[in-house]
Amino acid sequence: LTALDLQLAHIDDFEILRTIGEGTFGKVKLARHILTGTQVAVKVIKKRRQSFSSVQALSQEVCSMKALNHPNIVKLLGVIDTEETFLVVMEYLSGGDMYRYLKIHGRMTEAEARGPFQQLVSALQHCHQRGIVHRDLKPLNLLFDSNMNIKLTDFGLSNKCDDTVQLDTICGTHPYAAPELFLGQSYSGPAVDVWSLGVVLYTMVTGSQPFVGKDFQELRKQILQGQYPIPPYLSLEIRDLLQKMIALNPSDRGTLPDLMRHPWVNMGQKEPLQQEGQAAALPGARSSGR
Repeated sequence: LTALDLQLAHIDDFEILRTIGEGTFGKVKLARHILTGTQVAVKVIKKRRQSFSSVQALSQEVCSMKALNHPNIVKLLGVIDTEETFLVVMEYLSGGDMYRYLKIHGRMTEAEARGPFQQLVSALQHCHQRGIVHRDLKPLNLLFDSNMNIKLTDFGLSNKCDDTVQLDTICGTHPYAAPELFLGQSYSGPAVDVWSLGVVLYTMVTGSQPFVGKDFQELRKQILQGQYPIPPYLSLEIRDLLQKMIALNPSDRGTLPDLMRHPWVNMGQKEPLQQEGQAAALPGARSSGR
C-alpha cells in the first residue's frame, strides 16, 4: 500500500478490524486495505466531537507527520476526509507499545535499553532539525515493529519550533512533563522533549517513573524539586546521562547531539553516534520474552 494508492482511497476500501489504541484526538483502529490486504493503523476522528482548537491541532499533527521521513518515526500513509469523519492512515506496527512491553516484561537491562534509546534520540533529532517538537514523549507513544525497532508516534501535541522560539501552551502527560510546564512560563520546545526523553529512559531501565504523587499537586511538587530515586543497580554512566536530561534548568540539559556522543549511548560502538536519519542497531534485540 503506497501513498499513491491512498490518493484515490475511500473509507469503504478498508475493513476495520479492532481498536488497538487511542491517540490525542480519537481511537486508533487496526484496519485492512481490502484491495491489497495490507494492514494499517487508522486514527478515526469524529468531526462533530472536535472543537475548533482540536481541528487546528489535528491539522498540525498531519503537517508534522508529512514533514517527517525517518525509519524510527511512524509513517503517514494518507488522509481520508469524509462528511462525518477524518481518517489518518498510518503504517501498522505489530510489536505493541513500550508501556505494554514494560508491564509484561518488567524493566530493561541497560544493554537492552541502549538500542531503543539510540533510535529515539535519532528520531527526535530528525524532528527538531525540521523545526518540530513532539511535546508528548511517553512509553505509550513508542511503538515496536516486528524486529523490536522503536518508532515514535502520536504527533497530536507537536508544534513548529526551534531553539530561538519560545512556546507557551501547557500540554503533555504530567509524569513526563518538564517542570517549566507546571510554572506557566514560556519554554523551549526542544528542551521540553529532552526532559521527557530522560523520564522515558529512566522508566525503561527501572520499570517505574522517577516522579510519582497521589494527586496532581504532589506530582507537581516532586517534579519541581527535581529529585528522584536512583536504584543501586544503575551504572555511573547512565546516572550521568539521566542527570543531563532530567535537569530542572532547561539550559542545563544536554542537546540531542550531546546525548548522541555520551559514553553510555556509545558503549559497543566503534564511532560515536551523531548522524541523524540512521536507524540505530539494536544490540541483543528480542522478539519476545526477556
